[in-house]
Amino acid sequence: MKPAQTLWSPGAKSDRRMLEYTVGDDRDADLRLLRWDVIGSLGHLESLAAGRVISRRQRGAMRRALLAALRAVDAGQLTIGVSHEDVHSAVEFWLTQHFGESGERIHTGRSRNDQVAVDLRLYLKHAVLELHALATGFAATLLAFARKHRRVVWPGYTHQRIAMPSSAGAWAAAYAEGLLDAADSVVGFWARLDRSPLGSAAGYGVPLALHREAAARALGFRGIDQVVTTTQNARGVLEAQVLFWCLGAAHECAKLATDVIQFSADEFGWLSLPAEWSTGSSIMPQKRNPDLFELTRARAAALEGDLAAVMALKAKLAGGYHRDFQLLKAPLWRGIDRTRELLTVLTAVMPHLGVDAARGIAALRPEVFATDEVMRRIGTGVPFRRAYRDVADGFRRGVPIPALGAKAIIAARISAGGLGNLPLSALATRLRTSQQWCRSEQRRFGAAITRLVTTRRR
Repeated sequence: MKPAQTLWSPGAKSDRRMLEYTVGDDRDADLRLLRWDVIGSLGHLESLAAGRVISRRQRGAMRRALLAALRAVDAGQLTIGVSHEDVHSAVEFWLTQHFGESGERIHTGRSRNDQVAVDLRLYLKHAVLELHALATGFAATLLAFARKHRRVVWPGYTHQRIAMPSSAGAWAAAYAEGLLDAADSVVGFWARLDRSPLGSAAGYGVPLALHREAAARALGFRGIDQVVTTTQNARGVLEAQVLFWCLGAAHECAKLATDVIQFSADEFGWLSLPAEWSTGSSIMPQKRNPDLFELTRARAAALEGDLAAVMALKAKLAGGYHRDFQLLKAPLWRGIDRTRELLTVLTAVMPHLGVDAARGIAALRPEVFATDEVMRRIGTGVPFRRAYRDVADGFRRGVPIPALGAKAIIAARISAGGLGNLPLSALATRLRTSQQWCRSEQRRFGAAITRLVTTRRR
């Protein structure tokens, strides 16, 4: 078997078992970083050129080589093979094979440690903006549902017991607001993600006049990790922050999914599952099962496991680089993919959920109006505690509690956020602001990458 090609031991004979163990599944995991590795190298080239580490002629030759590599990635001609250790070796060996000296120069002033760090940050910026757009898109779908069904009343629950009247509008609007809260918490880590690690090398910089800011500008970062030792200390931290951010949206989706499962059950019935979004039973021909929503809960739960894996991997490590970081990729990829899947499918199914207003109002048993009766008595001048005790005593003795219709229920709840005063316009304004931020960041990032990969003489 042909020895594995490594960048760290050229010409050395390494035990195949050691190589396979240390490489692990990195070849598969690195495939989604392949394009970003070439793009990151184009950014590094600007740092070398601006610092006059390489000449204009060398820069031109290396840039042509990297643009050819990018075209080869897009065409499927440059990939990670069994003879490569990782994405970095695959790209460098391809460049050296096709462009000789230009390929050999590309690693100047760089370590695989800051190379993978920039690959990850570029990938994560792209992925986080995509997930942000999906989360706010789902919030928009929920707001449309809330607006359409805002006057449909059904029971609200505490402790899984019937409590007070609620509405389809309040239910959907709450999840829309929760998703906006989750999406907008991106500000907690975005500034750190939006910094270039290039030039930090193995964590201690290099004795060259690299122009780190030039690489950052070329790659669409707002700045750099100011201290070179910061970069490796951030490994695992950024991955955990991204997954925790994903988990915020996933938890909203899981809770909504559980509600849909319950509210569409035969005993409830004020929501109904469309046939094309439910599954059947292998033995019971009448069954329509909410597998989609059950698997949404499961994906959210599995995402917690992905975060736990990242947290455990980075825990108690000393400063600097550790090979442990290699195993951060798999749970990170899984968590991002799971979040994308559940947001995409819930956005698609939500408009097709059926709403049965008659079954919703019929489910309001007499005791659900107990609090309304207390408040009615308060309006006649009775102190709250006395009214509370009187209604409770009457209920125990079987005294009927007056029922209310949907219009009366909604009309009585006019304080901010109540069933009769849902802040749908305010939430829509907030949604637009959140989406505008995402589009602005996508344009800025996308424009920088487009400029960098456009073939022209510069």
